[in-house]
Amino acid sequence: GPFRDHLGYYSLQHPFPLMKVHNVYYRKDAVWSFTVVGRPPQEDTSFGALIHEITGSAIPKEIPGLHAVNAVDAAGVHPLLFAIGSERYTPYVKERHPAELITIANHILGKGQLSLAKYLFIAAKEDNPQLDVNDIGAFLKHILQRVDLTRDLHFHTRTTIDTLDYSGEGLNSGSKVAITVAGDIKRELWTELPSTFSLPRPIVNYKMAIPGVLAVEIPKNIRQSDMPLILDILQEHLAGADLGGLPLIVLCDDAAFTAATINNLVWVTFTRSNPSHDIYGINSFTEHKHWGCHGPLMIDARIKPHHAPVLERDPAVEKTVDAMGAKGGVLHGII
Repeated sequence: GPFRDHLGYYSLQHPFPLMKVHNVYYRKDAVWSFTVVGRPPQEDTSFGALIHEITGSAIPKEIPGLHAVNAVDAAGVHPLLFAIGSERYTPYVKERHPAELITIANHILGKGQLSLAKYLFIAAKEDNPQLDVNDIGAFLKHILQRVDLTRDLHFHTRTTIDTLDYSGEGLNSGSKVAITVAGDIKRELWTELPSTFSLPRPIVNYKMAIPGVLAVEIPKNIRQSDMPLILDILQEHLAGADLGGLPLIVLCDDAAFTAATINNLVWVTFTRSNPSHDIYGINSFTEHKHWGCHGPLMIDARIKPHHAPVLERDPAVEKTVDAMGAKGGVLHGII
């Protein structure tokens, strides 16, 4: 290494096994296959779509009660997994709550490539039979309208994560969170901030990203060692506020960029955070080892000192490739 990879960052140097190639044999005019990777969407996006298509019908047979999954390409695939399952354990209870969904979530996190998921959002099919795991905006809206932040977050700490994900404490080391959601709509999501809303200094830039989600820019002069104080200031300022329509606040380096598109939002939020270390909450509590919060969830999705750098395009390489694809170039009509 370092190499470019599909999360949109560089994978760094590590003591991986070394393979020495002494000879490469090929026929005349061989076609050399390769894949361009980087922040999605890239060429390997089509591979992921094909895998979902091939395995989609097998999912319910492998995991009882599971109807659909989507490892969200825009979020780098493994950092974010959407799922829909059945909630049938207590059909006689008037108010549905997650029970079977928790069983399914644990099964997902112990199943092959699905176990690489870092953030798992799972919804009950009974709440909306038309819900589609491939519609990022609609799925997040469904979750944010119904999630009970005092009950529905289930953490797995000090565990393995994707090798390419540098949000954790070390190589292959980090945490996971399963957010299991079932029941009626609990809140109407804000589409804009009320006139009475404010944030304390030194925070000046913030913007609604999607309904119910606020991107908050942490000034660049704030050091990592200062973040506990910033979080305390935020929590104290918001503790008594009426934030019923705002279940999620994303702390980020650039609020305008994060809020510009839903793809930016999920890429920033879920590739740059480690659930056990970077999830906070307004009026949070721990009760019998269960963590929750009475106010909005806060995810610290800033780039941290230990993170791999963001992948940058090389203008010279792009210019060369564009020339190859232009009329008269060797790849004209192919790319």
